[in-house]
Amino acid sequence: MDALYPRVLASRFAECFRFYDGLLTAVAGASLVKGDEAGPYANWDRDGEAVLALLDREMLARATGIALGSASEGEGGGGRDGTMLVLTVDDVDRAAAVAAACGGRVVAPPVARPEWGPTCRTAHLRDPDGNLLEIQSY
Repeated sequence: MDALYPRVLASRFAECFRFYDGLLTAVAGASLVKGDEAGPYANWDRDGEAVLALLDREMLARATGIALGSASEGEGGGGRDGTMLVLTVDDVDRAAAVAAACGGRVVAPPVARPEWGPTCRTAHLRDPDGNLLEIQSY
């Protein structure tokens, strides 16, 4: 059983599904365990451990009665970044290219960050729903 895993609440489920499915399966070695782009839920695991779950934002709002912000609150998520997903990969340049090809938007291209660690390299992207993602290697 997974004690903790990230869950993205997506307003544009199908587009986010294609983005994460491409990135996680091509770069991170994860496998789709449940769901498809029709939603409202999908999850990916690697080596039996959860990597990411995707949940339709409106479905959760209906189920809980909690009003949730939407991607229309402004470009790139409308300033609703409360969290940032971090994905560790072997090749940041390749991961950023795959993410962009799968519908992501690079907001900070791959760069060495020795101030964060002697071999650290990162790129920052937004998924199709405006969620912030850091891709890193060490």
